[in-house]
Amino acid sequence: MKRRRMFQKSILVLSALLLVFDCAVAATPQRDRDRDRGRGGRWEYLGQAHVDGRADHDRISVNAGGSFRAILLEVQDGAIEFNHVVVHFENGGDHEVQVRDRVRSGGRTRAIDLPGDRRRIRSVELWYEKANWRRRPMVKLYGQR
Repeated sequence: MKRRRMFQKSILVLSALLLVFDCAVAATPQRDRDRDRGRGGRWEYLGQAHVDGRADHDRISVNAGGSFRAILLEVQDGAIEFNHVVVHFENGGDHEVQVRDRVRSGGRTRAIDLPGDRRRIRSVELWYEKANWRRRPMVKLYGQR
């Protein structure tokens, strides 16, 4: 009888450990999705621009060698209402993405996937709504290889 209870406790402990392990494994895809949204992973700084409230767009030139599969934008010193972004590739092609999102100071856009296999970026044009800012917000561009 005593051995039977010990066996049942061992099974219970083993089941609890397996449950914890299964939960850890199930959380792994969520971490991967978070990385793809720009909350982790290997994002490389590509350039920046101070947004001018008198203009409706700015351009960030990219001098980084190599190719990228996604980009994201980080905003500092003020919120920006993005309309769309145009990525200009070294091969002459362009890719327009409708962002239509207000990004607060300290925030980031979603990861923007680039078409085809990894692409070499020449520049990125930012189109945004005019606004009156106390300071000129800065947009930083990051690329994911």
